[in-house]
Amino acid sequence: MKIKNLFSQKRFILSFEVFPPKREGNLESLYVTITELGELKPDFISVTYGAGGSTREKTIEISSRVKNGFNLEVLAHLTCVQSTKDDIARILDLLKEENVENILALRGDPPEGTERFIKTEGGFEYANELVQFIKTRDNFSVGVAGYPEGHIEAPNLKTDMINLKRKVDAGADFIITQLFFNNDAFYNFRDYAMALGIDIPILPGIFPILNYNQIIKIASLAGVRIPPRLGEKVEKNKDKPQEVEKYGIEYAIIQVDNLIKNGIAGLHLYCMNKSHPVKKILAELSLSR
Repeated sequence: MKIKNLFSQKRFILSFEVFPPKREGNLESLYVTITELGELKPDFISVTYGAGGSTREKTIEISSRVKNGFNLEVLAHLTCVQSTKDDIARILDLLKEENVENILALRGDPPEGTERFIKTEGGFEYANELVQFIKTRDNFSVGVAGYPEGHIEAPNLKTDMINLKRKVDAGADFIITQLFFNNDAFYNFRDYAMALGIDIPILPGIFPILNYNQIIKIASLAGVRIPPRLGEKVEKNKDKPQEVEKYGIEYAIIQVDNLIKNGIAGLHLYCMNKSHPVKKILAELSLSR
């Protein structure tokens, strides 16, 4: 089913995100996790696309397995990085053959070892161009990324919100946000979007902190601010991984509880290929289905 139709049929959407493992042998481990996530009855599972298209074939393989093997709805990520228009068309054809109906259209991060995104000759420079191209195929529901604190490359939030409006005007059906740890940033983003006339559903993306080094790296790469209270607690326990994970999940529970009370359309959990944090969050908030 197309995700845009899910939003019209359900009051609250629940989704999880997984990523293709770098090592070939870890696919079966991922499928065990997806089995466990499937027991939580998500509305869809999102499958990421490696930097520079480094895992594009695995993304297609995993997306097909989620859809056709696990009978779960899937959202396949697709980026502009190192792809021509013909490359994108080929990937869309492959996804269609696998009954994948939903795409998250992204410009994508620069390939590892490069500092900035460079348009591939014959390809797309911006995500709105990719959205527009996908919509001409008339086969897919298309989501786009939103950045509550602004994209790391944008000079300011206003510029980034105008870029978001371009993606929506190009035909996007829904928005999934980048991770954030300050809910006020999300509410400001949501209000700003509404003021610009963006009226498609917005799913907040929540990242339960499970590892000190991991979150420091991700926050730095994404330009996400860590609130002092959270940062101090994690820093204090950085040599105690179990404490970091325990507090990270507790903090995510507090975030989600507040978001639900403020009328979110649903919840997108970045689970880092682990099911136990998701289970704890949903159980604590009585979101288990």
